[in-house]
Amino acid sequence: MYDANHSRANRYLVMYVAENGTEKNRIGIVASKKIGNSVVRHRVRRLIRESLRLNGARFNNGLDLIVIARRTCVGKTQAEITEAVLHVAGLHGITR
Repeated sequence: MYDANHSRANRYLVMYVAENGTEKNRIGIVASKKIGNSVVRHRVRRLIRESLRLNGARFNNGLDLIVIARRTCVGKTQAEITEAVLHVAGLHGITR
């Protein structure tokens, strides 16, 4: 899964995508300790999860998505994180 051929990134996020052979998308969100304490890490995860939830209908089905947060996403708004998620998904070509 963590193959360089499957990853795309922007300033805020890195996304890995692979097909999972089912009709549902599976999502993993990673926020390492480099980002900050547990409060900061959890806030970043919540923002990313909400962005994926609100825009889930735009994504193709049957994918494993791993989203890795970068330090630069700390302190960003929901709109900025949503824009970053959709941008990286567009780079993968997994949006409808």
